[in-house]
Amino acid sequence: MALFVIASCQLMVVLDITIVNIALPHIQSSLDFSTTSLSWVVNAYTLTFGGLLLLGGRAGDILGRRRVFVFGVLLFVLASLLGGFAQNSGQLLGARALQGVGGAIASPTSLALISTTFREGPERNRAFGVFAAVSAGGGAIGLLAGGMLVEWLNWRWVLFVNVPIGLLIVLATPRYIRESERHPGRFDIAGALTSTAGMVLLVYGFIRAAQEGWRDALTLASFAGAVVVLAAFVLIERRSRQPITPLHMFADRNRAGTYGIMLCLAAAIFGMFFFLTLFVQNVLGFSPLAAGLAFLPVSAVIAVGAGLASRFLPDYGPKPFMVVGAILAAAGLAWLTLTDVHSTYAGSVLGPMLVFSLGMGMEFVSLTLMALSNVSTPETGAASGLLNATQQVGGSLGLSILVTMFGTASTNEADKQIPDFLRQATPSERLRFEQTGQVPKPWSDEILTAGVSAAFIMAAIFTVVAALIALVVIQVRPSDLERLKGGPGPGPM
Repeated sequence: MALFVIASCQLMVVLDITIVNIALPHIQSSLDFSTTSLSWVVNAYTLTFGGLLLLGGRAGDILGRRRVFVFGVLLFVLASLLGGFAQNSGQLLGARALQGVGGAIASPTSLALISTTFREGPERNRAFGVFAAVSAGGGAIGLLAGGMLVEWLNWRWVLFVNVPIGLLIVLATPRYIRESERHPGRFDIAGALTSTAGMVLLVYGFIRAAQEGWRDALTLASFAGAVVVLAAFVLIERRSRQPITPLHMFADRNRAGTYGIMLCLAAAIFGMFFFLTLFVQNVLGFSPLAAGLAFLPVSAVIAVGAGLASRFLPDYGPKPFMVVGAILAAAGLAWLTLTDVHSTYAGSVLGPMLVFSLGMGMEFVSLTLMALSNVSTPETGAASGLLNATQQVGGSLGLSILVTMFGTASTNEADKQIPDFLRQATPSERLRFEQTGQVPKPWSDEILTAGVSAAFIMAAIFTVVAALIALVVIQVRPSDLERLKGGPGPGPM
């Protein structure tokens, strides 16, 4: 039951990243977002989530993980309620950012609770397997749930649904999860603020470049500001006696490699969900519910990949699963680059999704185990928070880069399609184009598909980099295999 409560919280937090994706076309028309600015509905959540995860992990270590876990879930519930009632884009983005704060408090604490609740060895391996499967498969479940809610109710219910789930988690937590030991320490507020601000500036720079070009003054200022603020973050962490990001964690090559792999893979999976959701609804013409059902196989195959990794990790170690998983993900994304306006779901989307999902299932279990290997108990929250942070920051940064690729490619395609449209357009269609700047089908499908295909090329490159890191950097020692089988292994570093 403790694992069920912890996994339910993680499912709610991860699910919220993609449950909104399926509603994006409806949010766009309801609150007047452009296609490139629409990514902020995702990024407003993931940036605050990723930027404050380390502070959330540290809070659990200092104040008690169960207490912090409950507070994070309650804040998440409140933000979801506010987001559901949003009347304009600013209110929605503010609520999404507050949701990210709640998720940043609850999520690393839930992962740390697994480390303190389950014994190291097969029992903890299985618990991590469930947690990793939920983390990876929750995205697809979110798309299905979002499709049902948008189809049967409206887009606001993709936020309202978190309220009853979160309250049930809060009620069950004191009954099934014991409070952890509190460790003395202080909060690194300056580190948390500079890391979050730096990533916001960096992501804004990429999205601004997609809209206004690379020579735009505000684009260049955003990148310059990001460099300055992130450099300040590193200096703060080096001088702090209790940093939010313990830099010595990167001294272990396996852990540093794990964070690098997670950064790349998160960029790929965020991009896959974001762009495929737009493609199947806008080009293939799927309803929200049909789109959600289209992604359902992703969860099943991720569970298969996670199960295989959990079963054979003690025998072979995590490295083979990291390498093979990244290669499978790259193959699936490379396959998706072949989609065009004539593609079908069965012929061009389903196969690549399944290949990609099998690889991701293998990856998430391996990465979770490797990131928390050889970590002392007082730093478990920081280590788990850092893994989650690289996932969310990698997703936000990667999605902004992919949106930039999408914007550039779709603009180039529009330059080809608009003259053809104007030659064939009726007077009323010309007038509508002059008012909105939007072209109708089939020209809009060609523009969108060109942008999506370019984004998948970049996503595939991310996964190839992840495979190279796994192959070159990760080293599994005999003592690591002994620990995975339940043996003592060496003491924590």
